[in-house]
Amino acid sequence: MSGEQARDVRIAVLGLGEAGGLIAADLRDSGVRVQGYDPAKRAPEGVADAADEAAAASGCDLVLSVNSSKAAFDALHNGLPGTGPDTVWADLNTAAPQLKRRLAETAAEAGIGFADIALMTPVPGRGLRTPMLASGPSAARCAELLGPLGAGVEVMEGPAGLAAERKLLRSVFFKGMAAAVVEALEAGRAAGCEEWLRGNIAEELQRADAGTVQRLVEGSRLHAVRRADEMQAASDMLTDLGVAPRVSAASRDLLQDLQNLD
Repeated sequence: MSGEQARDVRIAVLGLGEAGGLIAADLRDSGVRVQGYDPAKRAPEGVADAADEAAAASGCDLVLSVNSSKAAFDALHNGLPGTGPDTVWADLNTAAPQLKRRLAETAAEAGIGFADIALMTPVPGRGLRTPMLASGPSAARCAELLGPLGAGVEVMEGPAGLAAERKLLRSVFFKGMAAAVVEALEAGRAAGCEEWLRGNIAEELQRADAGTVQRLVEGSRLHAVRRADEMQAASDMLTDLGVAPRVSAASRDLLQDLQNLD
């Protein structure tokens, strides 16, 4: 997109917290006109500070809703009066697929386009270049607008909610693993061997390869009885150490369920 073409594009960013603020600043630096709104934050320098969602959306080709899943529907409802027939509303919030579908239905009833956008890595350090998955009726249009500005948008064929589904499926693994590490290190600290355990965890992660996933699944099913007992013992130990065994107890319950599948 040439500089002249960029100046003809107008994008609104709703929610100017860490993610929204960085994206808005990158859009500004790319040469497009950016209008922002956040009830608690001022817009970055060079971004027009709108009075509300509708004012921010007014005259825009694309509206990026980057606030929270709890605020996503209200942001759309409040912003609709400022949209036009060529506006695309893109929801970048981490929300359940059913909420994304509800947003898409509301946008369709109002006669505007909608894209479900999933930010696939943390935004700090990447800003607008954060990898994105897009689904929904206007996903391709969203990619057409953002791609030339430096964004990497992978368009998925399918309805709104599909991109959110992929992100949340990954979150079950990644955030679950993070929770297990946090719980383990808290217990290690209480037992006086946190640094040893930290090193052990790092070594296990370094050894992981393409076959690790299958080994984890097969091992859990094959040894479910023994591992359930082991995680019960681990839960008892954490309780004695004064650490709530949230992840450990959940692991025990899952292993017990696997026994019942045999």
